[in-house]
Amino acid sequence: MQMPPKIFDRALIARHLARRTPDADDFVTRLVLGDLDERLATLLRSFGKALILGPDAEALPSTGRTANAEFAFERVSTLASDGELPKLPGAGYDLIVSILDLQVVNDVPGYLSQLARQLAPDGLFLAAALGGATLSELREAFLVADSQLSGGAFARVAPFIQVRDGGGLLQRAGLALPVADVETHVVRYAHPLTLMAEIKSLGAANPLFDRPRGLATPRLLALAAEAYAQRDSDPDGRIRATLEILWFSGWAPHASQQKPLAPGSARVSLKSVLEKPKS
Repeated sequence: MQMPPKIFDRALIARHLARRTPDADDFVTRLVLGDLDERLATLLRSFGKALILGPDAEALPSTGRTANAEFAFERVSTLASDGELPKLPGAGYDLIVSILDLQVVNDVPGYLSQLARQLAPDGLFLAAALGGATLSELREAFLVADSQLSGGAFARVAPFIQVRDGGGLLQRAGLALPVADVETHVVRYAHPLTLMAEIKSLGAANPLFDRPRGLATPRLLALAAEAYAQRDSDPDGRIRATLEILWFSGWAPHASQQKPLAPGSARVSLKSVLEKPKS
């Protein structure tokens, strides 16, 4: 069996998270967890057994609430094992929530398939992931800087999932009724270096396995900041950074779920609906 390419350096990501500054405000995770609360609150069901996963288990909630009742989460860190799927406390979950952990997984289809197998029939899978437009301005600025400095380009910003791929990934994992939607936020900073410093403080510096091994030079950072300011600054001098959050949901198959009609089973033809009545 061919192994998936090694995109993310998971050991490095764990070290970055361990070195986060105590006062770092992880507003991205706060934003996502607030959205999770709103999404769960619309569900008219109870979850007897629920699991929530993310790179940092301590940042995840221990409880959740639907429109029906409060429930407890089992919290697990995605980085807690050498394999991509950590050892889970159990199986047969009514709910599995993935919070920003697809960014540290090399084999996303395989990972989703393994999680789907841990769901009870008619169990819900819900995931939040960073979308493809996230930090697109920073990625472009470094491409310009690298081109000017060395005539080439290097991977300095992690790739993110595209919303158009979400439904297909869930179907490939064997989940029914897949839904994908996107929320886009624009965050402003006083200077590109302020954004770079915040990324580092949150433990989100370059996580790629195939990354430049040397430290970014002051010249490179200055060129990237200049390119960023030229392309993506507002009249007041502040720069823009895009944050795209994708939400995916799917259900473990169950006989009670809606199913599409079989081909040829319609009783009214489209032609008869569209045909204009004669005057």
